[in-house]
Amino acid sequence: MQRFETIAMSESNSSLAIEALRKLIALHALTPEKPLPTERELVVEFGMGRRAIRRALSVLEAEGQIWRRQGRGTFIGPTPPSAVSFARLSSRSNFSEVMEARLYLEPALASLAAMRASGEQIAMLRRLLTQMTEHQQDADQIELWDSALHRCIAEAAGNRLLLDLFEMIDAIRLDPVWRDLRDRARSAEKLRGYDHDHQAVVDAIEARAPAEAAARMRSHLRALQSALNQTIEQTMDESL
Repeated sequence: MQRFETIAMSESNSSLAIEALRKLIALHALTPEKPLPTERELVVEFGMGRRAIRRALSVLEAEGQIWRRQGRGTFIGPTPPSAVSFARLSSRSNFSEVMEARLYLEPALASLAAMRASGEQIAMLRRLLTQMTEHQQDADQIELWDSALHRCIAEAAGNRLLLDLFEMIDAIRLDPVWRDLRDRARSAEKLRGYDHDHQAVVDAIEARAPAEAAARMRSHLRALQSALNQTIEQTMDESL
């Protein structure tokens, strides 16, 4: 009998904790960038057990009312894309899907960048082009500067949600298997072609030509897609 009463009280505390947390979330609605109080602080504030608070937080997180990041705290709202497990996304996706997503997203980003990029952002794109040209011998450097250029274009587009989507795809590309595939698909001739493509994209952005920027980015991605497809086919032939 005593055990039943303890369980019932625990369940009641969890329900009370959820109710109290919902009211707290409503109060924080105007400041979503600020973390909620810690578990320890909530225990003191509500006068409830830590287990009840944790259970309530887990339910609210499952509902999309809050999201938690270790070392940063608990925030109201659904989990942002940047907090998603990219390792899990990578395992669920494949090369074709990633390239398809890039072909839909990045031309649009280049088009928006042509309309919205600041003078400082265009100057940064020029500096990144120079860095890419100067670091053609090191695969790690190539990856670094290529990613930086494409990310700068995404930032210049001036759309936070689209930038989050870009970051998701770019993070998936960090998978070691996919990096190795891109490295094997490169050649001196292809790298010169990619440099020309990047130059054309940045020229169109600086010229404030959205349609041209989108077309140049699409052409670049299709060239990359073709090179990667050839490498995959060669690898499959060699394994037979």
